[in-house]
Amino acid sequence: MAHLTRIVIWLCKRFNRAQLEFIVVNLIEVLQNKHADIKPKDDFKEQHPNYRDFYVDTEPPLDFSGKAEIKSSKDWRKIIKEYQKKTAHR
Repeated sequence: MAHLTRIVIWLCKRFNRAQLEFIVVNLIEVLQNKHADIKPKDDFKEQHPNYRDFYVDTEPPLDFSGKAEIKSSKDWRKIIKEYQKKTAHR
């Protein structure tokens, strides 16, 4: 809050009463969303930059329903290559 006090003091030293009233009116209009092009800083978005950023995988999930069981001794890389070979010519 000390920063805000310094800004107010700076504004008072820099502008006359009419200019300060104009600034206040414009700030109130911004807070009332009357200026679509001017938006206040969004602290929530800065604190949580990845909030609700959902992405859909481009590849469908592996589907082995109704097929032979996969042996657990196989490496996952081999399983994916086999799956890609089977689905590549569809």
